[in-house]
Amino acid sequence: MAERRKGIVARWLEGKEREETCVRTSLPESRWGLFWSIFKGRFGKLCLLNLLTILFFLPLLAIIFYRTMSIGSQGLIGPFGDGLGVGYPAVPNVVGVYEFIILRSDLIFFAMIIPALIIAGVGISGCIYVVRNMLWTDGVFVMKNFWNGVKRNFWSVFEAAFLFGIVLFVARYVGDLADYYVARGASLAGWLTASKVIGYLLLALTCLISLWMISLGLNYKQGPWALFRNAVVMTFSTFPQTVLFAGLATWPIFLFLFAGSFFMLIGLMILIFFAISYACLVWLDYSQWAFDKFIEPSLGVPAGKGAAQEKGGEQAAADPNSASEKEIRRLIVAQGKSALASRPIQPIDEGGALYELPETFSRGDLKKLRESKGTLQKEIDDYAKAHENDARFVEYNKLYEERERAIREEDEGGKKKNKIKPPRMLDQKKRR
Repeated sequence: MAERRKGIVARWLEGKEREETCVRTSLPESRWGLFWSIFKGRFGKLCLLNLLTILFFLPLLAIIFYRTMSIGSQGLIGPFGDGLGVGYPAVPNVVGVYEFIILRSDLIFFAMIIPALIIAGVGISGCIYVVRNMLWTDGVFVMKNFWNGVKRNFWSVFEAAFLFGIVLFVARYVGDLADYYVARGASLAGWLTASKVIGYLLLALTCLISLWMISLGLNYKQGPWALFRNAVVMTFSTFPQTVLFAGLATWPIFLFLFAGSFFMLIGLMILIFFAISYACLVWLDYSQWAFDKFIEPSLGVPAGKGAAQEKGGEQAAADPNSASEKEIRRLIVAQGKSALASRPIQPIDEGGALYELPETFSRGDLKKLRESKGTLQKEIDDYAKAHENDARFVEYNKLYEERERAIREEDEGGKKKNKIKPPRMLDQKKRR
């Protein structure tokens, strides 16, 4: 059968996934069904995960609160009562003073937001790993995966948080500077307003790119430049869906930041208890769908209903070199050889009985107990020797040894390949 022509995103994307400690399962119904089953059945776990994650957001929330209080206090004591002599020293012309106060304050506070976002990225690194594993294992919640996620994903989340923080600082500075010059009656007010609009549009686009950087860094090994470039590709390749699901994921955060006092309080309560874990669940559920759709099965491990089926409903043969098969082999080897399945064990209803000591016993009774233990142990050893060549034990031991040897060869091959750069998702021509 002729090979199906790849789409534009599939031709751009390639690479291998990270080695995982869990194996993906099929979806119960659909991505929406998976989201709803986890949100409804694991709501308490999501709240617990959110409470742990929000601890890393405390510096960011403190900066936002302090900025609001600082600007409000400066607005109360500032010289804005024109002609009333309010404030000291006297300011004869108050036009643009308020805008200048905002500009000066934002230079400090938005610069402080950059390291605060990086600290928050520590919590996001763990949260996304736990939520992604829940999506892969149909809701299985393992809290210890939080710290594993921090170790695995911090640098990719760091890059996304740092990029977003820098663009946020620049966009806010340009916007405040435009407001100040417009208030002072500077010429070219239209161009200044346009620069403000362009800055905030660039900030919105950077937000989408940062979300994709988080998802891609969670699933794929890639360098900083490849991570950014792949995020740009995914953003523009799925732009309508990305805007929609980014909005669905982050609406509680925007409710907290931009709503009025009453709704801001509601947004704060939602943010504390489940907004972050909810946002991770929505976004990662969508991004996993995008990976299933745009990445070929030979280049990744699609998780979803029908992922292992070909056209016509026939079950596809498992590829022993696929990432899923390697994950299964690693899990089996990691569990260790089973003592029950690798050697014959005498059934409990066969052989002699163990001598039972009476309520009052003598040295002779203890001697009889030792003798019965020795007899029973001899029967167990004889049974194991008689059945050690049974087909099921031979096949199990042979299969385990093959898997153990395959894992060892993969590890040895991986050590040799460590000298080469990590695989990247985008095709690049080699430099000559």
